[in-house]
Amino acid sequence: MDAKRVVDLLYWRDVKTTGVVFGAALLLLLSLTVCSIVSVSSYIGLALLSVTVCFRIYKGILQAIQKSDEGHPFKQYLDQDVSLSEDTVHKYSDVVLAKLNKIIVDLRRLFLVEDLVDSIKFAVLMWILTYVGALFNGLTLLILGLIGAFSCPIIYEKHQAQIDHYLALVNNQIKDIVGKIQAKVPGMKRKTE
Repeated sequence: MDAKRVVDLLYWRDVKTTGVVFGAALLLLLSLTVCSIVSVSSYIGLALLSVTVCFRIYKGILQAIQKSDEGHPFKQYLDQDVSLSEDTVHKYSDVVLAKLNKIIVDLRRLFLVEDLVDSIKFAVLMWILTYVGALFNGLTLLILGLIGAFSCPIIYEKHQAQIDHYLALVNNQIKDIVGKIQAKVPGMKRKTE
């Protein structure tokens, strides 16, 4: 899926498609809060299999009554090649490997305190995440993230001027506070790059 299709999906350009994707993803995540992933996967598989078996039997009966020879109702899908090419697998595995290596290098830099300011920011983030983790589990955060991903872009698009104004105010306040802290604490001044 290319980036334009993802943006169109998140900005609700095609309401029907976005509604189906958002609803299915939200239903899946909410189902996972009640049942295990094995149960949810089994129920989805059974539901899909029930629909396809019923449709196949229905078409078979319809062909027998009309004495037609249309063939298998899913013939066009059965003839499609669904295998992954080696080039595709290598392309995506190389991207994943590059991102993984970058994350490892960044974590090494943060944990071994290459830059004191960045390591302290990371420590504060981890401290905040301990409180977030105490309030929410991972699945709840995924559900909130999904809802945010499908609602924030459209809200921002409609109220961009006001949001940008308040974000600029908050950003200036944060820069002032960070500047004051860096000026008062020895060894926390940023290295000029």
